[in-house]
Amino acid sequence: MPDRQRADARRNHARILAVAEQEVAAHGSDASLEQIARIAGVGSATVRRHFPTRRALLEAVSHRRIEALAARARDLAGTTDSRDALLRWLGNVVAYCVAARELAAALAYDEAEPDPVHENTCSAMLEAAAGPLLRRAAQDGAVAADLTVSDLITLIVGIVLATEHHPDPAARANRLFAMAVAGLSPPAPSPTGAW
Repeated sequence: MPDRQRADARRNHARILAVAEQEVAAHGSDASLEQIARIAGVGSATVRRHFPTRRALLEAVSHRRIEALAARARDLAGTTDSRDALLRWLGNVVAYCVAARELAAALAYDEAEPDPVHENTCSAMLEAAAGPLLRRAAQDGAVAADLTVSDLITLIVGIVLATEHHPDPAARANRLFAMAVAGLSPPAPSPTGAW
C-alpha cells in the first residue's frame, strides 16, 4: 500500500506541475491555485501538500529555466572578457524573465510570504552559478567590488516586473537594463571630440 501511495503522490505532483506550467504561462504568477487544482483533478489541499506556498509552486515551474541560466553562466565563465561575460549572462536573465512571466516572480524576494523552511532555491541556484562570473569581473576591476549577484537579480526583477504591462516589454526591459549598466551620466566624449 505505501508504494501505491507514493506512486499516486508522484503522479499527482507531475500532473499538478504540468497544469501549473500551463496556467502560469497563461496568467503569470497570479495563476489561481484553485484553478490549477481543478484542472489537475485534485483538491486544493493536495496542491498545497505538494507546494506549500505560491513561491514553492513558482520555483518548481521555473526550475528548468533556472537550470538553463545556471548552465549558461558556467559556459560563459571561460570567456576572456569578464565584464562582457557577466553582462551577456545578465542579458540572458532579463530575456528569460520577460519571456517567462513566472520567472521574475520566482526570483523576487517576497518578505510578505516568509518561508523559513524553503529558501528561494531559484535565486540560490543563480547566485551559485553566477558567483564566479561576478567575482572574476570584480577582480578584473570591471565592476564594483561590493556588488553581489543578489543585487543584480533584484535589479533585473524590478525592471522586468515594472515593464511587464508595457506594449513591448522586452524592448523596454532591455532599454532600462542598458541604462542601469551605463549609469545615468552622458557618454564621455572621445579624445577627438566625437561622440
